[in-house]
Amino acid sequence: MARALGHRGHNVIVAEATGNIGNGVSSRNSEVIHAGMYYLSGSLRARHCVHGRRMLYAFCESHRVPYAKCGKLIVATNDLEQAKIEGIYEQGLANGVEGLSFLTGEEARALEPNLACTGAVLSQETGIVDSHALMLALQGDLEAAGGVIAFHTPVERIAQNGMGWSVQVGGTEPTKVVVDAVVNVAGLGAQAVARGTENYPTERVPPLVLAKGNYFGCLGKPAFSRLIYPAPVDGGLGTHVTLDLSGRMRFGPDVEWVEREEYEVDPARAESFYASIRRYWPGLPVGALVPDYCGIRPKLTGPGEKAADFMIDGPAEHGLPSLIHLFGIESPGLTSSLSIAEDVAERLLQQVKGESRCFHGQILLNKVD
Repeated sequence: MARALGHRGHNVIVAEATGNIGNGVSSRNSEVIHAGMYYLSGSLRARHCVHGRRMLYAFCESHRVPYAKCGKLIVATNDLEQAKIEGIYEQGLANGVEGLSFLTGEEARALEPNLACTGAVLSQETGIVDSHALMLALQGDLEAAGGVIAFHTPVERIAQNGMGWSVQVGGTEPTKVVVDAVVNVAGLGAQAVARGTENYPTERVPPLVLAKGNYFGCLGKPAFSRLIYPAPVDGGLGTHVTLDLSGRMRFGPDVEWVEREEYEVDPARAESFYASIRRYWPGLPVGALVPDYCGIRPKLTGPGEKAADFMIDGPAEHGLPSLIHLFGIESPGLTSSLSIAEDVAERLLQQVKGESRCFHGQILLNKVD
């Protein structure tokens, strides 16, 4: 976001509540570059995932960010799951996802001999990325464009100031900053920032539902060369096999609905992981799973509810000038990030053109992930 605005010639300040970049949602994901086949055609998720994935691969190439287009298999182990993955395949084609093919169980096992399945969708465009190297590259681009990151700078209050905004920030040196525009990309803190925005309608602030995702590492040599995903479950994409760039294999995330943020993996959850994984990998050895890490998804809907789309709430929706709130940017948020940034930058610029004015001062982004 900050990089996209900085490259357009704006002075950008990132108000980062913590002491480093990527300490929230961004640092606790599976580092998967998603292809874009899960999401309803025409949704923000579908559009930004497909476009963002193409942009992300190009960015990784140009900035030497480590990545691998390893591909993945979405597998079915019964007739119900077979129908689910057939729907995913058709949705992917409708979304313009490249490199999709539908495989029989035998064809899938020819690619991954340790796999047990009745059928699978092969996505050749799915990959993995070093998310921390990616964030450092984005930070470098922002700073090269003259942008700055103010660490330990939580946003406490946002109030209108003429055509711009007065932002009260806390931290070790509390102060007010007057800016032309504000973009709220605070992840798990986005709703709190929105409620602290003067004149922003409280009824527009969506609920924040916390869905914890736990990961378990796997001892021993990797059993697969591609990512392996089961059919999706309520609240997530199922307990899947992910690989990092060193080849280490891990499983997750599951879906654990929680009331507060906490970041410890309960070793007892391994039992449910074994049961889920052995449906498509019967050979998973006893004692192979070890607790790894976890993250919190900033969801807008809860158990049993239809998954909400990304919410980008700008002047066209709420009526306040030069203010954009982003809510519910969970998976595929990492893949979509560059495309979402372009969208937000264009929304701000289109508003400015419509008002026959320009930004003279600064744009502030509140970010904690």
